[in-house]
Amino acid sequence: MTLFLGRYQFDPIHLGRGGMGEVWGAEDTMLGRRVAIKFVRLPDAELDKRFRREARALSMLSHPGVPTLYDFGSTDGRHYMIMQFIHGHGLHDVIAEHAPLSIGWVASIGAQIAAVLEAAHEQHILHRDLKPSNLMLCPDGSIRVLDFGLAFMREAELTKVTRTGQQLGTAAYMSPEQVECEPPSARSDIYSLGCVLYELLTGYPLFSGPSEYSVMSQHVRTPATPAGRHRPDVPKSLDELLMAMVEKDPADRPASAREVHERLMPYLSGIGPLGDMTRGGVSPLTLYSRALSRTIFAGVSVPSSRTSVARQDFSHGDVRRARREAQSLVRESRYGEAAALLEEAVAHAPEELALREQLAEVWLTAGDYSRAAHEYRNLAAAADSEQAFHYRLQEAACHVHLGDTESALHLMNELLADCAAEDEPQALELRRQIGELERDAGLLDRARRTLTALLSDLERTHGADHAATERVRQLLASC
Repeated sequence: MTLFLGRYQFDPIHLGRGGMGEVWGAEDTMLGRRVAIKFVRLPDAELDKRFRREARALSMLSHPGVPTLYDFGSTDGRHYMIMQFIHGHGLHDVIAEHAPLSIGWVASIGAQIAAVLEAAHEQHILHRDLKPSNLMLCPDGSIRVLDFGLAFMREAELTKVTRTGQQLGTAAYMSPEQVECEPPSARSDIYSLGCVLYELLTGYPLFSGPSEYSVMSQHVRTPATPAGRHRPDVPKSLDELLMAMVEKDPADRPASAREVHERLMPYLSGIGPLGDMTRGGVSPLTLYSRALSRTIFAGVSVPSSRTSVARQDFSHGDVRRARREAQSLVRESRYGEAAALLEEAVAHAPEELALREQLAEVWLTAGDYSRAAHEYRNLAAAADSEQAFHYRLQEAACHVHLGDTESALHLMNELLADCAAEDEPQALELRRQIGELERDAGLLDRARRTLTALLSDLERTHGADHAATERVRQLLASC
């Protein structure tokens, strides 16, 4: 049997094929490991130098959310990339089986993707083709961003590639500037990510139509429908973030993927297994991430006088400066300094809920769930009813992280009791989260009671074939 490059044995069937090439699974017979080999078709010989230069840049993109690029080159007129093989499910399959996903899952997936994009954008690498089939959900709940296959295409080559009839990007997830063949930017990837998250959250693509032309035209001309129109339990601030991500003008979108990440982090709650696509327990990657965040937190120093915001008259300008500097410290993983700065600011302006929310988010990101729970509890006491619901749910999520399931369930059942009716959208989603948490905690009798009653209400409200109904049916079968 002939081996590719003398060492790689291909699988009988390729993993995928697209406009830019095809991907094969293979066995590295020398090292005894699985790899993925992508063959890239370049329509113009002038792109060869660009391919090699950008492949070297991609090889420097070291991030746990990106498959490692082991090697690249060309042979027999074909360009190839040899990459780490990733086991998991494409988000297109996740959408087909589980959409709409819980708000917590959407936030987790989005925050992970945004972190990868931030790492890529820092090296001036754009993805250009972000879509569900290029995003992989692994069994431990982590996300891998695949196929930077269009990353090496720059503006000078756009016309050449377009003439060949190959579409740069995928219609349902293309930014308006890509549709109009204008130079893309980091905010083009943010637009595509917004399209993906919208579909995960609602079960519907941002735009749909009878043809690719129709869809692309809507990206340029048609205002997006807020996600809350499809799903009333979507928090207003999360909906506003999604709508900002899919603004027509790139200047109106979030300034960076890091900003998207930070704005998604507060919604990481209510996450349970997605059928057989994810498994329980903590993966080695998660253990490593937890240890790293605690290590960074433990190693920071106290704030210097430069970061001090203490003063006799604390103005709104001081609040803004404190928040900006805290954000800068978080970007450098200096969580302790950021928290100390915000605590000092809160002491001078306790009525500024934005300061207190940012402080809670810092503790949550740093992995100090006890302090985060305390801050969310205080926020809930001071906020209006809609925001208080969100803060109390975040407090419950902190208790889950701390292993205190009973406290989390107590809080969530209190929230449920405050809902106007148990069949309103917000209550239905909360009941599902309670049932999942009961199941995961081994409280199977309680979980069966919760999920059986929920299934009956979902069948009456949405019908037996609705995705939310089927999801609860699967949860119940796993109890």
